Formats: sequence, C-alpha cells, structure tokens
Amino acid sequence: MRRVSRSLLLVALVVSVSYSVRTQAQFARQSQSGAVFVMNNSASRNEVISFTRAADGSLQQAGTFATGGRGTGGVTDPLESQGSLTLSWDHSLLFAVNGGSSEISVFQVHGSHLALVDKKPTAGAEPNAVAQHGSLVYVLNVGGSSNVVGFNVNTNGQLSQIPGSTRFLTTNNSEGASLAFSPNGQFLAVTERATNNIDIFHVQTDGTLSPIIVNSDSQPGAFSITFAPNGAALVSETGPAGGRDASTISSYSVLPNGTLSPISTGVATLGNANCWDAATPNGRWVYVSNAASSTISGFHIGTDGSLTPIGATVLGTNATGAVNLDIAVTADSQFLYSLNSGNGTIGVFEIQQDGGTLVPVSEDLVISANAGFNGIAAY
Repeated sequence: MRRVSRSLLLVALVVSVSYSVRTQAQFARQSQSGAVFVMNNSASRNEVISFTRAADGSLQQAGTFATGGRGTGGVTDPLESQGSLTLSWDHSLLFAVNGGSSEISVFQVHGSHLALVDKKPTAGAEPNAVAQHGSLVYVLNVGGSSNVVGFNVNTNGQLSQIPGSTRFLTTNNSEGASLAFSPNGQFLAVTERATNNIDIFHVQTDGTLSPIIVNSDSQPGAFSITFAPNGAALVSETGPAGGRDASTISSYSVLPNGTLSPISTGVATLGNANCWDAATPNGRWVYVSNAASSTISGFHIGTDGSLTPIGATVLGTNATGAVNLDIAVTADSQFLYSLNSGNGTIGVFEIQQDGGTLVPVSEDLVISANAGFNGIAAY
C-alpha cells in the first residue's frame, strides 16, 4: 500500500504541472518505434540520456550512459553548436563530443541502450560538433586555433585519426558552430559565427580535405548548416543584432569548385534566434528552432532546393521560456523533437504527412532546466 500511495502521489504531482508522463507498464503496451538521445554536457561527468520512443512519439527515459569524458558545463547553450551528438546514417553508432576534455566518444546503439566502445582525443580544443559519412568522421574544434580533424571509423565504432587531416578555419576563435557532409560525401561544409562564413572543403579519396573554400553567407547570423537529401545546403541565420522576428533560413547549391550558388536566401522564420535546423529524411521539409521565441518554423524543400513556408511558417510553439535549442527528426520523418533548455523539457511534435504541419504530442519534463544540456539525436 505504501508503494501504491507513493506512485499515486507522484502521478498527481506530474499531472498538476501538465506534463505527459507514461508509466513503464503503459510503454510496454505500446510499440517501441525508436529512441531519442540528449547530452548533459556536465563538466565533471559528461553523459548521454536515452529515451525509448513509442509509436505515438511519446518518450520514456531508458538509461544514462557516461561518455568517459567531460563536457564544458555552463547554463543555456554553452556549446553554441549543432551536432554535438550525432547518429550514424544507419543508427548503429552515436558520436558525442566532450568539450571539456577535448575528446570524441563513440557508442554502439542497441535500441535505447548504449555501449561505449571508443574515446579519442580530437587533436584540438573544445570540440563542439561532429559529422559522419560512411567510414569518415570529422570533428569541429572551436577553441584556440579553430579547426576540423578527420577520423576513420570501423563497423565496431573504433576511431583512427587520419594523418594530415587537420584543416584550419579562416581565423582563430572563428566560433565554428556546425559541420555537415553533402549527401554524396564529396564536400564538408562548416559554419563560422564570428565571420559569417560558410567554409567548403572537397573530400579527397584518402579522407583528407582540400584547401578551404570560403563563402560569405548572404544573410547575417549564419549558425548551423545541414543538407537536404537532394544536396541543397540549408543554413539557419539568427538575423541582425537587435532585430525582431528577423531570423531567416537560406538554401544554396554547392558548385563543383566549392562555391555556393544561392537558391532561396533570407526566407523569414518569423521568430528570433533561429540557430538550428533539421531536414526530414524523406526530403520534403526542413524545420528550424527559434530559440528566443520558443517556436518551430517549417518550410517545403523544392526539387531545386528552393524553400517555401509551410502554412503560417510558425508551426509549433513550446511553453514561454522553453528556449528550444537543437532539434531532431526521426528516421521515418514522423516526429520532431526539440531540446528545451529553459524549462527542462523535450518538446514532441508529430509531422503531418499531408503537408508538413506540426501537431504537439507532449512536452515531457526530462532534463534539468538551464543546466547546460546540448545536443539531441533521434531515430
């Protein structure tokens, strides 16, 4: 009876703050369709927290797994990056940066369970993002002499640094924020917040990179870059300092010489501090996270890479002060998850397949508010 009473009291408390929480028994009756991972970025013990994803998109915490390294600590968005936690294309491996100890950790993924299989120094300072294509992994080191460094990864998750793979960005402390491989693996793109540059590198046959090709973003506030499946480069832009609802998103094609050709530039997100974006694997839509507005905006991706707002553009709203940071879309293009640092939740939205609009599923209380969490990945 004491155990039952305690359970009922906990349920009552959770319901009173309007969060959707499901018991282990309820989850057992549902089809477990995937997993979501977030990173606590703790300066003393960096960890990845895993969640089982049910068929309706709702989450149940499954476990906590140490990276073996240290994060940077901090409060809201201390890494200032996209991709600090990255799943491999086949979802068999999860890569996590340890910004405080300058390492990258690799986990094997078994549903929502993780097994740490390797940890290597990143040959730079304060890594904040990682990208993978096939057997190739590149890490962005934001501290000191900003650079990217390459590794080969085998099927067991073991890393080996590629000799001569280090490439420097345009300046020291360039505030690199993201990196991404093109779908064909021919290019690696990197954003620099301090310079508003988008750097392009050719990926050479031995896994090293060509000399840097520097492009200036056409809009202010370049932060993150990702690629649509059709090869269009999608760039989230915070907008000018002090602007109101001034954030934008742009798309570019990467020409054979590494320069960027504009497709759609400066498309308004109708929000503030758009720093993160996530394209659906089916190639139809891209969503952006307006952190200062606690909203999610969405866009159709044309066959030519052009961007068109979905409906009223702002499609999802988190609670006031949620401060949604990085976002992730599931492999089946069914759900979107936002890491809400301000109020300590993960926002869950179902993607409507007839047009890309978002329907809120829940906002689950699962992390410590303002505790420095960074990075989210889902499948």
